[in-house]
Amino acid sequence: MNKPRRLLLAAALCAALPTAALAQAAWPAAKPITLIVPFTAGGSVDVNARLVAQRLGERLKQSVVVENVAGAGGAIGVAKAVNAAPDGYTLVAGPDSAIAIGKLVNPSAFRFDPLKDLAPVGMLNTAPMVLVARPGLEAQTFSDFVKLAKAKPGKYNYATSGVGTVLQLAMELLKERSGIFVTHVPYRGGAQIATDVIGEQVDLAMLVSTSAIPHVNGKRLKALGITGTKRLAALPNVPTFDEMPGLKGFDMVSWTGIFAPAKTPPAVVAHINQELNAVLQEEGVRSKLVEQGALPGSGTPESFAKFVQAEYARNQKIVQTANIKE
Repeated sequence: MNKPRRLLLAAALCAALPTAALAQAAWPAAKPITLIVPFTAGGSVDVNARLVAQRLGERLKQSVVVENVAGAGGAIGVAKAVNAAPDGYTLVAGPDSAIAIGKLVNPSAFRFDPLKDLAPVGMLNTAPMVLVARPGLEAQTFSDFVKLAKAKPGKYNYATSGVGTVLQLAMELLKERSGIFVTHVPYRGGAQIATDVIGEQVDLAMLVSTSAIPHVNGKRLKALGITGTKRLAALPNVPTFDEMPGLKGFDMVSWTGIFAPAKTPPAVVAHINQELNAVLQEEGVRSKLVEQGALPGSGTPESFAKFVQAEYARNQKIVQTANIKE
């Protein structure tokens, strides 16, 4: 083949390449990456997202800017990511409540389909929950409480940070499997819950481990059980529900993952996932997450997608059985 023909062929091949492929080759050099946090600054999702964003930006050699877009239990921030261009420059730190619960209990607010409109990138972190009791409750273990609750159905109550949270779903599943009736007292946010349980105004509360650990270790609250399958290093004497009779296999955790808009190029998703996993293996990042009672995430986009699908399916059953609506 002579030189002119080779040049013509090369030009034709370049013209045939999709624009997206050319753009993908440059990613992420074009502009900063936005990581949406669908809550206000200062909460656990925000803190962990900022921790990872800084190191992720350093590895990608591009700024990763955290943008807080709060409202409607996370629906507004996640929806902004859903509607963003699928070019790898918009991500969202999606928590369990906004991704795998919200649409089930409040479909008018969560108008997107989390299983179709988002591309799972990777797990950021997981954290078990802790069922705590007021100091004066006549129970030292969960088995003790089950006996009390069965003897006087409806007498006792439990608090969470709101209707349709993973905290409520965990307690409703626990109620179902234990055969007890306990009234839900939803709060708007979690700041006041521990104070009210300590003050004997509420009998129980389901708290994320980060919130529960200091109060349990300070002897201000009694811990009755942990929702994950492994005991917490910070609470080594508190059993998991999985260890208890009749509750084998009980495993619910609070989690946050990184998502991109659907149709984001798979190569970009894989690149972010690779760097996210590397960040989560760094000792400085891991230690800060563990200090909060959280476990660093890991895995492929495919394994994370299967996890999200399984969470959604299980939560759907809990919501239907407990008739949870917002």
